[in-house]
Amino acid sequence: MPRVAFIGLGRMGHGMAGRYLDAGFTVTVWNRTRAKAEDLIARGAQWATSPEDAAIDADAVVTMVADDEASRSVWLTTDGAAATMKAGTLAIECSTVSYQHALEMARELRNRGLIYIDCPVTGLPAAAAEGKLTLLVGADPADLERAQPVLAPIGETIRYFGAVGSGTVFKLINNLLGAVQIASLAEGVAMAEQAGLDMQMVAEALASGAIASPQVIRHSRRMIDRDFSNASFTAALRHKDAAYAVRLAEALLPGVPVSRAALTAYERAKSHAPDGDEGKMIEIMSRPK
Repeated sequence: MPRVAFIGLGRMGHGMAGRYLDAGFTVTVWNRTRAKAEDLIARGAQWATSPEDAAIDADAVVTMVADDEASRSVWLTTDGAAATMKAGTLAIECSTVSYQHALEMARELRNRGLIYIDCPVTGLPAAAAEGKLTLLVGADPADLERAQPVLAPIGETIRYFGAVGSGTVFKLINNLLGAVQIASLAEGVAMAEQAGLDMQMVAEALASGAIASPQVIRHSRRMIDRDFSNASFTAALRHKDAAYAVRLAEALLPGVPVSRAALTAYERAKSHAPDGDEGKMIEIMSRPK
């Protein structure tokens, strides 16, 4: 079986790395803190002391880190994975990064003889652990074909958008639309509370009415119940994704007022609860400005 180096064991990455173990791959893992890797090590993963160490003799290196800065660090610093990757090795970026960063990484890694696959994902942590993510891919068709055996354990569906960077473009659009929905939902719930509506009826109506998207269904009850446990995403990460998306949108369109408004809402949420669940936005929205 192929040897995979997996870098970044957060909410999503931990389950994804576990999928490679389930599929019988030889897996080496690295994370900033070893504690998140202990159960994977107990299941057979090898611990690496750095991304560079993890990538030694790997057939594919898969990264799932927070942002552009973290991505560049694990790939291109002196102890980054690219330092020891053999020419022809697959470099699979599953992190949500900016469009410009994806293009820059593709160029940098290709110059080193590596094969860069732009592969952000959608799905919750449970889907990651079950191998049921949707993979949003930008790559040369031949490179994608070569990467298929490595992508199969982590993704139930592959959506191929075209050249490198196109997967990231769609991921940013997807996450921006989600941010807009959640920000407007938080504001709507706050309005209902301030107006004295029966909030249980509001929850029922939101979850079953015409605007009942998956985001509304998942978050409306939690906002109303103030249930911020088991957060799948933080306000800080949503803000980061929205900022990347708005930057791209402003390069493509003459004006993006709705997207800008959502970004402003997340700036406010991030300043009050950087590590809190997005549902925490209801508290922020309901405070006097």
